[in-house]
Amino acid sequence: MTPQASDLMTLGHRIRHFRTERGLTLDQLGSQSGLAGSQLSLIENGRREPKLSLLQDLAAALGVELAELLSREAPNKRAALEIELARAQKNPLYGALGLPIVKVTKGMPLPAIESLLGLHRELSRRASEAIATPEEARRANTELRERMRDEGNYLPSIEQLAEDRVRASGHTVGALTHREVSVMAEQLGFSLIYVNDLPNSTRSVTDLVNGRIYLPPASIPGGHGLRSMALQAIGHRLLQHERPSSYAEFLWQRLEINYFAAAALMPRDASLAFLSNAKRERELSVEDFRDAFGVTHEAAALRLTNLATSHLDMTLHFLRVNGDGALQKGYENDGLPLPVDVTGSIEGQYVCKQWSARSAFTHTNRTTEFYQYTDTPAGTFWSATQTGATPAGEFSISVGVPFAQAKWFRGRETTQRSVSTCPDESCCRRPDGAMASRWAGRAWPSARLHAHVLSPLPSGTFPGVDDTEVYEFLEAHAQE
Repeated sequence: MTPQASDLMTLGHRIRHFRTERGLTLDQLGSQSGLAGSQLSLIENGRREPKLSLLQDLAAALGVELAELLSREAPNKRAALEIELARAQKNPLYGALGLPIVKVTKGMPLPAIESLLGLHRELSRRASEAIATPEEARRANTELRERMRDEGNYLPSIEQLAEDRVRASGHTVGALTHREVSVMAEQLGFSLIYVNDLPNSTRSVTDLVNGRIYLPPASIPGGHGLRSMALQAIGHRLLQHERPSSYAEFLWQRLEINYFAAAALMPRDASLAFLSNAKRERELSVEDFRDAFGVTHEAAALRLTNLATSHLDMTLHFLRVNGDGALQKGYENDGLPLPVDVTGSIEGQYVCKQWSARSAFTHTNRTTEFYQYTDTPAGTFWSATQTGATPAGEFSISVGVPFAQAKWFRGRETTQRSVSTCPDESCCRRPDGAMASRWAGRAWPSARLHAHVLSPLPSGTFPGVDDTEVYEFLEAHAQE
């Protein structure tokens, strides 16, 4: 084993251990190895990498085998702690604090070393909680989806909170107005301020000192987005959120504020009156629900999932699928077999090409919903799909139910039908045999790398948010 294959700090501690065990000083061992004591000190402190020939001389002088000298194990408990502390103090996490390096001396008590090391371990633990690797994010998303499925995607306490606040704003009928949202903020002691220089990593910023909620310019297209962003910021205050201590808690808080915003824009009682009447008329439609409350198609579809099981006595599924077929968001409590990876996560998995969530992209008339029945190994499902586009590309929004419940929806009479046998790869993932034999080994595609798959979410007080940008923004506007 060469010196490069061994940790220099561990090597230095092992040399010092054997030297002191034999009662030798630095100068005595150095003279036996043809080395000055000061140079040997650098080696023992891990600051110089010795040549192999010198290591052989040192091993001979100490009376140990070279392999024993180069072992990766610390020679004793104290040495192990000293090595760990030295590494911790070289960590950029500690360096960012601007604190001095503590030099461990021979006379430093062991409890002092253990105490310092405990602080470093806790610093590292807290930092790791503020960052989420893709694997951690997927696990947290999966746990959250399963939790909401168990709850029927319904949170009664937030439903009631939204109902109370909307009524207190003076709202009676129709879509919630910008003025009524402003009143809701004012009742909490906040004013809504529209600015052009929000930090890039934020959707809104709340100044808790001066009672301001900063939002994007009021002139941006579409009113729903601004109302929703303001309501989400209000939701944080009403729900008494503290700084999230983990990525899972951050996700839960985000779900709660999104739920509150949706429940305020589409209040429970008014929504149920509208949806229940549509069900009696067998004319349930996400399109109509969307238009009645002045929200986006996706918001209306998600809100339907909140109310359908608890109040309309039906199970259902919701899908948001990218133009390439990858599932971006999904919910089901009707047995639809969503694609999952080995961890149980659905995000980024490709849905079957036979499902309307993908076949709708080929539909010529995209101004209205596309209706389809799909036979699957879990039964037949009816679905309504609306397509849309953003600068990032196309997407589709689907809401569907088992065959027996299609009778409540507009579009149930569609003759569009397909058959899906996924997850059997022969359904849509395995190429045709003849075509595969023609091209196997004769194609070399250059895959597009999705950088977010490799990168952890940025750390900070709130994941993905640049604290410096936020504080500079607040500092600039606090003087206004």
